[in-house]
Amino acid sequence: MSVTPLLDELLFLLGNWQRVFRQERSFERALRLALAHVLTPGQRLLSRLISTSGRHDRDWTADYKLFNRSPWQVESLFLPVIQSWTEQDFAQNYLVAAGDFTHLKKSGKHIPNVCCMRDPMSPPYHVNLIQGLRFFQLAAIFPLYRQGDKSSPPRSIPVCFTEVPVLKKPRPKATQQERSAYQLAYKARPASAKALEQLKALRAELDRLGAAQKTLISALDGSFCNRVMLTPVLDRMELLCRCRKDACLRLPAPEAQCRFYAAQSFTPEEIRQDPRQLWKQADIYHGGAWRKVRFKELNRIYWPKGAKRRALRLLVIAPTAYRNHKKGRTFYRQPAYLLCTDRNLPAQDLIQAYFDRWQIELNHREEKTTFGVGQAQVHNPLSVPRQPAFSVALYAMLLLAALQAYGPHRTSAYLSLPKWRRNAKRPSCLDIISQLRLEMARSPDKLPHFAHLGCPISQATLRAAA
Repeated sequence: MSVTPLLDELLFLLGNWQRVFRQERSFERALRLALAHVLTPGQRLLSRLISTSGRHDRDWTADYKLFNRSPWQVESLFLPVIQSWTEQDFAQNYLVAAGDFTHLKKSGKHIPNVCCMRDPMSPPYHVNLIQGLRFFQLAAIFPLYRQGDKSSPPRSIPVCFTEVPVLKKPRPKATQQERSAYQLAYKARPASAKALEQLKALRAELDRLGAAQKTLISALDGSFCNRVMLTPVLDRMELLCRCRKDACLRLPAPEAQCRFYAAQSFTPEEIRQDPRQLWKQADIYHGGAWRKVRFKELNRIYWPKGAKRRALRLLVIAPTAYRNHKKGRTFYRQPAYLLCTDRNLPAQDLIQAYFDRWQIELNHREEKTTFGVGQAQVHNPLSVPRQPAFSVALYAMLLLAALQAYGPHRTSAYLSLPKWRRNAKRPSCLDIISQLRLEMARSPDKLPHFAHLGCPISQATLRAAA
């Protein structure tokens, strides 16, 4: 048995990138920067990655040209994750992907597509603004609780990370023609159109890898609940979106009437408060355990403003009770209102997919705070979207390597945790990085790419990183 299973799995997965780059030296440079990204503590600036790999006294332009000149496609970096996703057996005839927008803070005036936007982390009573870039991320959901002892938390691994520029508003002195063009472009919702394009590309990649028989269910938040996403009928793709509680919904009109929609409309909030609509129960895995969740369901409803004449399915999830401690007072979370284009799948599976969507929020937090995505200072129009996507792809390889090397649980193979965290069921990104650094220090001979390029990692660097 290998003493460095995590390092072996990561090197094997990164070896698949050799088909992405046309030249061998470009692949070696990408591999060197990837390993240096894991070893470097603190901010992951490209200059610090170059220093970590022992090339601080050499020309640095080739490492920057990997992102602004080398001909490679970002989508190809995620192929090993998609391949592993399709090969997993979760005893279901569908795959779940979570999608969401995320923002990377940038303040440089010469960085392309940087704009002012609302800070999603601002408090509800005061909206803050930030300067940054907007990206769309798709993550493959691995429902690990469907395997083995059925107590493993789900894990989401990114499979797409693409830039979605924000439409710039007209200048205060803009002409009426410019303002009308902006309004027309804004109504087309280019961000949602870009997200839909990425979903179709993921569906095509799944077909190419042999998962054509499985339906792709996309769990999205409220920003995707609009006409651009819900109106078109997609081939073997279903959308599950969170909608507003005051959305104007309608039932089909009776056959005796010469109209399509019923005359009276209703809202999801009215369905939740309607005593004639009975609550149902479903067993959902959430928060490390199986829990009872109450919900209501309407299987054939219409949303004229958002989906025109396409029949949808409404799921209303009741507020969940919780306590901060055993003897504390009972609080309730906010109810959830979901619109789904699938009308045949069991409601329990759709609700489970919605609960699993939260894993992508954990990805966003780990990518920015632990893995340093978006910290590199690049200004080239080609490097700005490529370099963060390269870091996210490396983060995805790291999660997949840990899953294949040690399984879904946090076993004793990892470094010991402090007393207040010893109940953790799965390893965090920081746990995986610490374990990988330790294995690098144990077997520096398994890092031939540094030695081959004449820049071996010193033992002092390995000990400091571990």
